[in-house]
Amino acid sequence: MSSEDKEAQEDELLALASIYDEDEFKRAESAQGGETRICLELPQNFKIFVSGNSTDSLRNNGFEYTVCFLPPLVLNFELPPDYPSTSPPAFTLSGKWLSQAQLSALCKHLDNVWEENRGCVVLFAWMQFLKEETLSYLNISSPYELKMCHQGSRQSRTPLVPLGAEKDCGGAASSASAEEETIDARAVQDVESLSSLIREILDFDQAQRRKCFNSKMYLCNICFCEKLGSDCMHFMDCSHVYCKACLKDYFEIQIRDGQVHCLNCPEPKCSSVATPGQVKELVGEQLFARYDRLLLQSTLDLMADVVYCPRPGCQTPVMQEPGCTMGICSCCNYAFCTLCKMTYHGLSPCKVTAEKLSDLRNEYLEADEATKRFLEQRYGKRVIEKALEEMESKEWLEKNSKSCPRCGTHIEKLDGCNKMTCSGCMRYFCWLCMGLLSRVNPYQHFNDPSSPCFNRL
Repeated sequence: MSSEDKEAQEDELLALASIYDEDEFKRAESAQGGETRICLELPQNFKIFVSGNSTDSLRNNGFEYTVCFLPPLVLNFELPPDYPSTSPPAFTLSGKWLSQAQLSALCKHLDNVWEENRGCVVLFAWMQFLKEETLSYLNISSPYELKMCHQGSRQSRTPLVPLGAEKDCGGAASSASAEEETIDARAVQDVESLSSLIREILDFDQAQRRKCFNSKMYLCNICFCEKLGSDCMHFMDCSHVYCKACLKDYFEIQIRDGQVHCLNCPEPKCSSVATPGQVKELVGEQLFARYDRLLLQSTLDLMADVVYCPRPGCQTPVMQEPGCTMGICSCCNYAFCTLCKMTYHGLSPCKVTAEKLSDLRNEYLEADEATKRFLEQRYGKRVIEKALEEMESKEWLEKNSKSCPRCGTHIEKLDGCNKMTCSGCMRYFCWLCMGLLSRVNPYQHFNDPSSPCFNRL
């Protein structure tokens, strides 16, 4: 190794280490080489898709997703002793979402860049090309279809190959297809299957989005303070951002009040709701357990075939069989009627309490024919008729009678004077003002000028 080559190599590696952070460039410890991880700059709303006729496990299911980041291209290189004066770097180029043919085309272009700059360092030029021009060079646009190489199996890592070596390892030309002739030995599609590729792409995209979010400053519209994204939370549907301290207080108040469906974005008229994972991140373990329990209970309440065991100390959810009114608790084995929540009574109608009778009358009068038949089947037609009769009697009494001011007995006045005698408790009272009268002289009430009923006997 000449001193000029050695100095050029050291200067280039030091320059790359100062330009790129450790995630993008890592120098090898034992040799003159290293690894670069190049994340491409994607256009907005870049979509990836897998067609439904894929031979992978997604055979019958299409897939499309919008991403902001794709897994990086990995360029592993080793600098020979006579680089850059004579020989180029030996390298491999691997990627998860590019096919071997696409990676081979990139390898060929890197060779061309070396030929154009023979005698000069080229690693930075290679990295800039891969970062800024890969999409345009390969004519990749949105939506981009993900494909596996035709072998359908994971490739092993290819050893670092110097320029020109791939020309000698092709085998007999007559036995190779046209596609195989375009594959560069330095091109590695480092992925097992389409399903694993999709998983890796989505995981990487989510991690990079979180990394970008954490490094930016955001204004919280509750406390009006600017804070780093790592101290904030954004709602998935609307992307509104608030600091975790404010949302923590807001969520804790709502959960204590039992309002687990109100953990929505504080932005006015915004209906986005926090995910359970976001709630768990902010509130304590005890409050999250309450949130989880109430959320499950409210979900069960919306299910028509789920009832709760009526025993106060149990309350276990019980699945109700279609067309059956008997529920058996799996926890305490209590058999109960799913309609009235009392002990199961077979085909006998449900018993009606005095408090329920008034509600039953109103429900029956406002119901349609189908609901009326259901109520008659549930409580018995005679019970409902009795309830309606009692309601009519009550309405008649309210219109045509008054209650005794002492015992409450209903009194109807047909004729006679306004001095009344209760048939129940035999007390005298005034029909006009409903006041109790003196037993000794009941007429004094009508003869007293200061009385409101003076001369109105």
